[in-house]
Amino acid sequence: MVKMWDYDIEELKKTEQGRIMILERMINYGPDKGEKIKLADVKKYWDKLQLHPGARRLCELLIWGKYQSSLPDKSKFWI
Repeated sequence: MVKMWDYDIEELKKTEQGRIMILERMINYGPDKGEKIKLADVKKYWDKLQLHPGARRLCELLIWGKYQSSLPDKSKFWI
């Protein structure tokens, strides 16, 4: 199971918000060896996941075959 030193994993598994937090950490920081991320869970909680922008775009490409979100426009610069 993903390493979560700051939370009790068994308690997190009992609530939906806790399962979302575990899934976010698995996507953002990688699962442990031999552990897999369930595609059904990713699709189910997709709108609730707070992922790093790069991880979000990669997941979009792998799951749906296209990007759904857009990157921020870096051409605009204000002084």
